[in-house]
Amino acid sequence: MDAKELISYTNSLLAIDKIADYCPNGLQIEGNPIIHKIISGVTANQQLISYAVDNNADAILTHHGYFWKNENPCLVGMKGDRIRQLMRHNINLIAYHLPLDLHTHYGNNALWGQAMGWEGYPSDIDPLIFFCELSQPINVGDLREQLAQCLNRESLHISGGNKQVSRLAWCSGGAQGYIEKAIDLGADVFMSGEISEQTTHIAREMSIEYFACGHHATEVFGVRALGEHLAEKFSLEHEFINIANPV
Repeated sequence: MDAKELISYTNSLLAIDKIADYCPNGLQIEGNPIIHKIISGVTANQQLISYAVDNNADAILTHHGYFWKNENPCLVGMKGDRIRQLMRHNINLIAYHLPLDLHTHYGNNALWGQAMGWEGYPSDIDPLIFFCELSQPINVGDLREQLAQCLNRESLHISGGNKQVSRLAWCSGGAQGYIEKAIDLGADVFMSGEISEQTTHIAREMSIEYFACGHHATEVFGVRALGEHLAEKFSLEHEFINIANPV
């Protein structure tokens, strides 16, 4: 598969030109012009790169790539080591950040909701926040158990005093700062990946349940689904590698 054609297709699919982001989306490091095998993972860390090298991959597809806004642009240290290995082995690095959170079919938020059995949709306040209202309220303890089963990890729960909830809002990754937007939506529970000091006080004082479910755990969905789609569409070999991360 021609690398440029594959990347052009994916850029268009995820509408990257319409989304302002903190990093470049699409091809970040150019490698083999022909792609036969893709390794996907949440973050382009050294372990994922080494796996791709050992398994003769032509491309790595991730949610968290490189070249973030305000980071040191110099290719030194850990960053230099990673990029040298990619270039030495002619491996393309393809990364999609916010486009892979927002997408209503291959996005983290859409797929997280589907995995939980929710019929969610992007909210009017912010399309990164997905929302749904259950036909019947759910016990907060049952919700915590369902999240654990879905994400294979326990969530940190900050109680706002509700025993049952029905108006659910969620946003994958480091989106704890959106809790007040979730409150404005009328949500009685908000779920994201991480938590900050002030999140606890907001949840308690504004009577909203908050679940910090894990940045990594809430963002395995999109890149895996996108890799599977590309493999099927272009007859490629694809493997998703879930490198454990407790955060």
